[in-house]
Amino acid sequence: MTKPHRDQAAVARGRSAMPPAPAPDDAVALTAVNDWLEQQPASARIRWALAHLPGAHVLTSSFGTQSAVLLHLLTQARPDLPVLLVDTGYLFPETYRLIDELTERLGLNLQVCRPALSPGWLEARHGRLWEQGVEGLDRYHRISKIEPMERAMRALGVATWFAGLRREQSRSRVDLPVLRRQDGRWKLHPIIDWRQRDVHRYLRHHGLPDHPLIDQGFVSVGDIHSTQVLRPGMHEEETRFFGLKRECGLHR
Repeated sequence: MTKPHRDQAAVARGRSAMPPAPAPDDAVALTAVNDWLEQQPASARIRWALAHLPGAHVLTSSFGTQSAVLLHLLTQARPDLPVLLVDTGYLFPETYRLIDELTERLGLNLQVCRPALSPGWLEARHGRLWEQGVEGLDRYHRISKIEPMERAMRALGVATWFAGLRREQSRSRVDLPVLRRQDGRWKLHPIIDWRQRDVHRYLRHHGLPDHPLIDQGFVSVGDIHSTQVLRPGMHEEETRFFGLKRECGLHR
């Protein structure tokens, strides 16, 4: 599926000048590559990254709302691509069922990483960190998400990772490029410029499920203790982490 608003002639012109991967410290070359990537549909961005960016490659997924889009796009391009999931132990039951459904349907090479502490042990040692303001949330995210993800990436030797962030999702993401460096790795956002309608069109076209909690008013789904239904007057990003912050630290 090409990007709905991308002119086919422009796509063809862009493909004819496919650039090499930039050096990690070459900001000028990175800018040029991003200029080219902005003109490409998501599928071409993925093909370029798999061909030109160093491995190992992984896709990280929370299996939240709309996650099926990038899972489908990536596994169409590379069926055995590792899909890295951080299981905090606090996901919604509906999320765990969606993980099982998509893993079976798409044949995912699912790699699950978990915190060193179980939920019960975490709470016994630190209390309910997510109820302790921004500082508590930061500590919770470091223990339960960032550290296990980093361990898994080191173990897999990850040099390039794909993530499903979109600029439309929050103010913290509006300026993100297609390709960037994060923590010494390449990070590619294939659907960064997709709108909500593009996502829904892709899901319908391929008969893919969205998260079942969408029907209950959730627009973003993470941990059960810090995810809220979207209510009148709220912005989408306020439905996570009590509106105190938008990002958990995995994406910066």
